Amino acid sequence: MAAASPLSSISSLPLSLPSSSSPSKPKHHRSLSNLSSSSALRSSESRRTIMRASTSVYEKQRIDLHVEIRKFCRKGDLKEVMRLISDSESEDHCINSETFCSVLQLCAELCSLADGRKVHAILSSSGIKIDTLLASKLVFMYVKCGDLGEGRRVFDKSAAKDHIFPWNLLLNEYAQVGDLEESIDLFKEMQYSSVKPDSYTFSLILKCFATVGGVSEGEQVHGRLIKLGFGAYNAVGNALIAFYSKCNRINSAVDMFDEMPDKDVISWNSLINGCVSNSLPRKGVELFTDMWFSGMDIDSATLVSVLPACAELGILTLGKAVHGYSIKAAYSKEVTVNNSLVDMYSKCCSLEGASRIFERMVQRSVVSWTSMIQAYTRAGLFDEAIALFGEMESVGVRPDLFAVTSALHACSCRGSLDQGKNIHDYIVRNRLEKNLIVANALMDMYSKCGSMEEARSIFDNTTSKNIISWNTLIGGYSKNCFPNEALSLFSKMQFHMRPNSVTMACVLPAAASLSSLEKGREIHGHILRAGHFSDGYVANALVDMYTKCGALLLARLLFDRMFQKDLISWTVMIAGYGMHGHRRNAITVFKEMRGSGVEPDEVSFTVILYACSHSGLIHEGWEFYNIMRNEYKIEPKLEHYACVVDLLSRAGCLVKAYEFIKSMPIEPDSTVWGALLCGCRIHRNVKLAERVAEHVFELEPENTGYYVLLANIYAEAEEWEAVRKLRQKISGHGLRKSPGCSWIEIKSKIHVFVAGNKSHPQSKKIELFLKEVRRRMKDEGYVPKKRYALINVDDTGKEDALCGHSEKLAIAFGILNSPKGKPIRVAKNLRVCGDCHEFAKFMSKMVNREIILRDSNYFHHFEGGRCSCRGYW
Repeated sequence: MAAASPLSSISSLPLSLPSSSSPSKPKHHRSLSNLSSSSALRSSESRRTIMRASTSVYEKQRIDLHVEIRKFCRKGDLKEVMRLISDSESEDHCINSETFCSVLQLCAELCSLADGRKVHAILSSSGIKIDTLLASKLVFMYVKCGDLGEGRRVFDKSAAKDHIFPWNLLLNEYAQVGDLEESIDLFKEMQYSSVKPDSYTFSLILKCFATVGGVSEGEQVHGRLIKLGFGAYNAVGNALIAFYSKCNRINSAVDMFDEMPDKDVISWNSLINGCVSNSLPRKGVELFTDMWFSGMDIDSATLVSVLPACAELGILTLGKAVHGYSIKAAYSKEVTVNNSLVDMYSKCCSLEGASRIFERMVQRSVVSWTSMIQAYTRAGLFDEAIALFGEMESVGVRPDLFAVTSALHACSCRGSLDQGKNIHDYIVRNRLEKNLIVANALMDMYSKCGSMEEARSIFDNTTSKNIISWNTLIGGYSKNCFPNEALSLFSKMQFHMRPNSVTMACVLPAAASLSSLEKGREIHGHILRAGHFSDGYVANALVDMYTKCGALLLARLLFDRMFQKDLISWTVMIAGYGMHGHRRNAITVFKEMRGSGVEPDEVSFTVILYACSHSGLIHEGWEFYNIMRNEYKIEPKLEHYACVVDLLSRAGCLVKAYEFIKSMPIEPDSTVWGALLCGCRIHRNVKLAERVAEHVFELEPENTGYYVLLANIYAEAEEWEAVRKLRQKISGHGLRKSPGCSWIEIKSKIHVFVAGNKSHPQSKKIELFLKEVRRRMKDEGYVPKKRYALINVDDTGKEDALCGHSEKLAIAFGILNSPKGKPIRVAKNLRVCGDCHEFAKFMSKMVNREIILRDSNYFHHFEGGRCSCRGYW
């Protein structure tokens, strides 16, 4: 039966009788009036009943809608949530702020920015007041969905500023994306708001100040949080330890740690990590030991903090103990722990241990592969390191910039230009070439592989260069025999940034290579003004520069003033004395070094043997050779054998030198045989020279220098047919003889002279000067040593050829263009010939000047008609 309409009840009501107290009216009027009044009353009640029923239904539907939306929010079904919201709009159902918060939370969790924006639009048009909680949720949604800019705009224009949560959220997010300045500015803005920072706020901002090096600002924060009563909070204390550690204030970090009443594992880990990061690995190990005995639980972060300390100290036993603990505590499967173990074993020279960890790793991150690449590189297994980089790609692990730079370093050490170019191709394909760290690594690789054009191209295409970029290219030019380019780049650099101590150590060898004393002094001035002399590398490079520029007294003065002399300092000074023929001084300094407690190494013995060989000290040379073997247990290497052969050969003991080579326990290289070949030239032993040359040509068939040396031996013996055949052989191999080249610095400009070349603007003047000098020399009994002319012409032609030798041209130019009394400093790319040696002796006496001539392996100081080499070079 159908339900009666509410209106039907009105018609079934009984009619009321008239009351006696009612005013006198007609009966029918009273009856109608009563009926009308009763009907109106009933109708009003009925409408209220209908409205209450309708409202009840509406409220029930609205509650059901909120319940449904929140249910699907809990399930994570954003699609159904958005459908329900859409339906609610069409049915004019309002959603309350609590439900909107749930929906925004889900959008944030699923990083659905598009749906989050739709919800924001609906919310804005709904008329609902956006209170602090809802505004905070909106900021949260935008930030978590990656739209930090919109999150900040909502924050600035809403009530979100009234709650601490969005402040901390934005502070953290700015720090995460690297915008530390904005994070710090926001913190400063917070100081003027009604919201007070909490412990989390202070922890966040301390991290920001630590990263930007804001020590004073961080200290101010430290003072403020103590006033606000947060000093006892562990989270704040840990943040302060980390802050002071990163700002290299490790003593303050230790004080903070000691003041903490209740230290947790993070406190210990922070300080251990801080000590290791601040080059205090031993202190880090001590803290780890204290932590162990304190009973504090050790977690994986502790292991990752202490293993680098074991690596730096080379304490393999402790590293193995930590490894053992990681297995017992079930941390051995954690990738970060395994990565640290690989690094520790490799730095402790246990490649086997590193490989074993790497091979057993179930999961390998890009850091794992990078650590193993570095392990192979440290062990000198460069090919394996490069191959591992290729394998990394093949298994689907995408190398990051650290893996790429590690592989490039392996190529640099190996000199593998082709492999380096392959990695360069990978870098270009993956658009990593704009990264400054990668660009610098590429420059280093190309420089160390001798490809300076490519290195310069990378440098020129790098828009934002840093100090490492400049130093890498300057050092590359210096090491690859481009001294002029190195000095030019150094000058250019000073218009862009201030050079540091590494720059000075890179550019000084360029000045040394050119024997450019004026340029070397200019760089020395930079060093003194910047206070870089206290740097050991710079001080050593300065001493080396002065020795190679012929200023031995200045070199010794600097050596004596050095704050701390290391092995390199002593070795450089010994080498300097050896190059300049100061044999006794070289030996004295070597003995002083041993007396000071600095033990000589392979290089130290090489330079003292060199000093003995170039001074004819056979007995002393043998004595040092035996000390090296018997006292220091250093097995001779090829360079030591070459020095001994040179020692014997220069002294005329050619047969003994030949027998010594034959008795060597290792295969001699071209340097060893080459030393004997030089001895054959000095003592004009053509037959032995031919036998020795066969070995040299077999080992280095493309080295023109050895062919030229044998041709000179033939020429000095006037065996012109042999010279002709050898020159044909040189041409047949497509080889070219390097011409004699000398240079001199006058008024900060380098002037270069090539043998027989008359292109210099003052060539005519120099030629006339040399002819006059030759005439005067002949008047005093000089006889030209025509055997050094090395050409088959008459005597006049040979004399003219001798006058065209590059060192004579440079010396003459120096005398004509420098003040009287000023020393003449000339450098040559080849060995000075005997005739030029005599010429320089005569000139030093004639013009009353010191002439310092540096040839390919020796310094000659000519003064008063004598030479420091005493005819032995």
